[in-house]
Amino acid sequence: MTDEDGGESGMQRDGPRRRVRRWADGDTADCVRVLAEVHRGDGYPVNWPDRPGPWLAAGCPLGSWVAELDGRLAGHVGLSDGGDGDLAPALWSARHGVPREAAAVVGRLFVAPWARGHGFGALLVGRAAREARHRGLHPVLDVVASDTAAAALYERLGWQRLDTVRQRWGPEQWATVHCYAAPA
Repeated sequence: MTDEDGGESGMQRDGPRRRVRRWADGDTADCVRVLAEVHRGDGYPVNWPDRPGPWLAAGCPLGSWVAELDGRLAGHVGLSDGGDGDLAPALWSARHGVPREAAAVVGRLFVAPWARGHGFGALLVGRAAREARHRGLHPVLDVVASDTAAAALYERLGWQRLDTVRQRWGPEQWATVHCYAAPA
């Protein structure tokens, strides 16, 4: 099934109702609450933003989507142009001989701990990737190397690891990240 935005939804007989829909302004508080749960449990994002609501909204100018489980907000994903600090678009474009502007970055992906195991990670990544392709862009992303569960998800979905690199996140902060590109 698809929702009104062309996203994924589904209902299993006698099971939970899953839905992915476009993010709305009214979702901000719930997204921040879920993000805080994820941060406490998993350490994502590594650096908690001073203003998490604007961090979510401003980081996804090409679109944002939320997942719901039985009407309760369960996750989020966004899509953006690659910025100067994004290594995945540069790696993908160099490998394919195209401008880095031909890539879109899938990011701000998180699923509430209580909602895991329902396929939301794959649904959210798939929704952002479809939007990127609809815009004529190739989806790419990066993930902190220590987040083995996220890396395993991307690899199960057929994403190809472009490289593992060290990235500067601040004057004295470096992170090791895996850069991925969606399958062709």
